[in-house]
Amino acid sequence: MNIAIVASEFNYDITYSMVELAKEHAKFLGVEITDIVKVPGSFDIPLAVDALLKKDNIAGVVTLGSVIEGETKHDEIVIQHASRKIADLALQYGKPVSLGISGPGLSRLEAHERIEYAKRAVESVVKMIKCMEELG
Repeated sequence: MNIAIVASEFNYDITYSMVELAKEHAKFLGVEITDIVKVPGSFDIPLAVDALLKKDNIAGVVTLGSVIEGETKHDEIVIQHASRKIADLALQYGKPVSLGISGPGLSRLEAHERIEYAKRAVESVVKMIKCMEELG
């Protein structure tokens, strides 16, 4: 089973740890990560997901990011649009894409506490790939 990871470089102190944890967990699950793509921010994730889902050897994509609350509602806009497009791409290609982007409304401390959620994002993609295989 081949999967890919798309990770935001924004808040890289958090997302770097998420990527490393996701890689460890994929290895534990016996899943091959063929591509790791780093994009500037969570808003940019869907474009890379689209390119990866076009590849025949990619069964699913894990997205990783952390959208931390700022002084405006920008964090809400970023996560709403990114998550909507990620869901649309999964449906368009018929391949699982997990939402491993934490936020909005998180403090930096809360974001650090959610680094472990990267494992859930990997598990979600793996479980959905198996589910889709069963459905034919």
